[in-house]
Amino acid sequence: MPAVRRALGRLPEPLRFLLNKHRELIRFAVVGGTTFLVDNGVWYALKLTVLQEKVVTAKAIGILVAVIASYVLSREWSFHTRGGRERHHEAALFFLVSGASVGLNLLPLWISRHFLGLQHPAVSLVTEEIADFVSGSIIGMLVATAFKFWAMKKWVFPQADARPEVVRATRRLRMVTEPEDREVA
Repeated sequence: MPAVRRALGRLPEPLRFLLNKHRELIRFAVVGGTTFLVDNGVWYALKLTVLQEKVVTAKAIGILVAVIASYVLSREWSFHTRGGRERHHEAALFFLVSGASVGLNLLPLWISRHFLGLQHPAVSLVTEEIADFVSGSIIGMLVATAFKFWAMKKWVFPQADARPEVVRATRRLRMVTEPEDREVA
């Protein structure tokens, strides 16, 4: 962690302020990027091998694997200072919200494939792949992510600073990243 502290200490004050102010959102975005890679890695591995004829099913499996990784990363890193619920209630709400997110994520791909008919042989394989990626990995992911960030803060991890031991450690980190030459008023 000292390398992170040194790097943050070298940033200009306005940027350091923004990073500290929006750290939950930034961490959520990093978790989202990580689970995006997991989701798409599993999806394409299945889509190009054993589930070639079941693209939406392959995507659903990729999303489910990513959701499990997301719970662990969200609880222990993105929303590490939040809580307010017993662990089993928190997990149940997380998976309920994630289930709704799965539906939101799959909807654009389903529309692309089954409503707009953007699949082979009606369109070229290149067009099909581009439509799958844009609808399944871009549009679906953006809609689901926006919903999920809002729902996580509202229902799953509702209370800020609910984990005192983590809050103290976070405050110590922020104190280290504050400029040393700033006078206390």
